[in-house]
Amino acid sequence: MSSHHIVREKQEPALLVLGLDGFDDELLGQLLEWSPTVITTPLTAEKLNSYGIKIDWIIADGIDEIEQSDVKLMSANNHNLAEAALKHLTAYEYPSVNIVTDELNLSDYEPYAAQINIVVFNNGKKIFPVSPGFSKWKPAGDIVEILGDVKNLEIIGLEKLGENRYKTVKDGLFSLRFDAPFLFIAEEL
Repeated sequence: MSSHHIVREKQEPALLVLGLDGFDDELLGQLLEWSPTVITTPLTAEKLNSYGIKIDWIIADGIDEIEQSDVKLMSANNHNLAEAALKHLTAYEYPSVNIVTDELNLSDYEPYAAQINIVVFNNGKKIFPVSPGFSKWKPAGDIVEILGDVKNLEIIGLEKLGENRYKTVKDGLFSLRFDAPFLFIAEEL
């Protein structure tokens, strides 16, 4: 008996690759497992191409040469590359995107956090926006970082380690309540 999976377009998160320095090959393989739409930059396209990864879109205002066939060019239109890609993905109603980047600039993602589910992989961390009242089960001793300032932050199930760094007290749920539409948190991979 075999199992067959049909993956429909946009069913899986798109993959935006802005940089791969130090990114784990196995995790990249997991992100590519269900053949997502792959968007990247000219510089990172070379590395993806050397891995044999099919690229769907390259973000650039001009490009000399594309090494793969059937790659579409996405103009940045005076936006930075992350904003150009997120503008494209939201315009085409993608429900979610995984972003691999060497440089974390949350201000690039904040305007889109209410329109598309965003998960950013950066420097050994998984970063994503959460809504007020967010809860998640984690094992004891896991590290959670709160990125940014919000008013009336109430933290349940986490012990403060330092500036915006917390660890789970025991196996179980931790919760965040705050006065803002969302805030970004980071978990170690």
